[in-house]
Amino acid sequence: MTTVAESIDLKTEILRLKKERNAVILAHNYQIAEIQEIADYVGDSLGLSFIARDTSAEVIAFCGVHFMAETAKILNPHKTVVLPDRDAGCSLEESCPAPQLEAFLREHADKNYYVIAYINCSGGVKALCDVICTSGNAVKIVESAPEDRPILFVPDQNLGAWVMEQTGRRMELWQGACYVHVEFTRDSISKIKEEYPDAVVVAHPECTYAVRMLADEVCSTEKMVHFCKATDKKDIIIVTESGMLHRLKRECPDKNFIPGPTDKCSCADCRFMKMNTLQKLYDCLDKLSPQVEMPEDIRKRAEAPILRMLELSK
Repeated sequence: MTTVAESIDLKTEILRLKKERNAVILAHNYQIAEIQEIADYVGDSLGLSFIARDTSAEVIAFCGVHFMAETAKILNPHKTVVLPDRDAGCSLEESCPAPQLEAFLREHADKNYYVIAYINCSGGVKALCDVICTSGNAVKIVESAPEDRPILFVPDQNLGAWVMEQTGRRMELWQGACYVHVEFTRDSISKIKEEYPDAVVVAHPECTYAVRMLADEVCSTEKMVHFCKATDKKDIIIVTESGMLHRLKRECPDKNFIPGPTDKCSCADCRFMKMNTLQKLYDCLDKLSPQVEMPEDIRKRAEAPILRMLELSK
């Protein structure tokens, strides 16, 4: 177990390496508290995509999961992008392999799908899409889609269903889901609401319909911050991955944040997000490994729908 002194030294060394490497440390909202505390920027996929595109740093240390670091590499082909743990994956990414999507589109070529991909997917899937979206801009992206082509939304069926509810646009949904968010159930959220009857419930759109129906607000992690700052309610039940609570407590210290429980535990941890540690962050900055790489032809094809998303999100 790391001692306090060792932890302080490790943080000091990470900051030293960051300066030496001309690096920027990006951390997703679901990262462990220690990584959020040392990061230059903490945010959601959309916000971090803008930062990755605009950074002047030579090295991007992306504390998140693989598709996030890959997105940074797509936008910054000449920069070094490192990920603390190479095996930090994503159940949504795994649910939609690029060869499977490519075969589906070839089989249904006559439909001429307009493919919208949630950013939680591989570079290979992004390369097959017309535009990317995040939970923060999905409604806007779908509303901007052409009216004369059927929409295929991949890979998150729950986010896609929520977007259909918001926009009235009909879409065909790929049958993928985030394993963390589907662990929240109607019963688990109903029970915590009974315990805190005056609390508001804020849920991520990756949750199932039954859970979203119990929420007072359904939104992306970044919009959760804005909602929690604006609401006059003190007790707020947060129905998303547990790492989000650390950022909320930092930015809204006057509020009481209650983790949304699942049927199995009192909060929901993503095993992939929690694979990154301070030691691994130090190691990846020290060795500049593991680096994220991809074939240039795939990177170039994947870049276009990401840039289209960023343009539409201004």
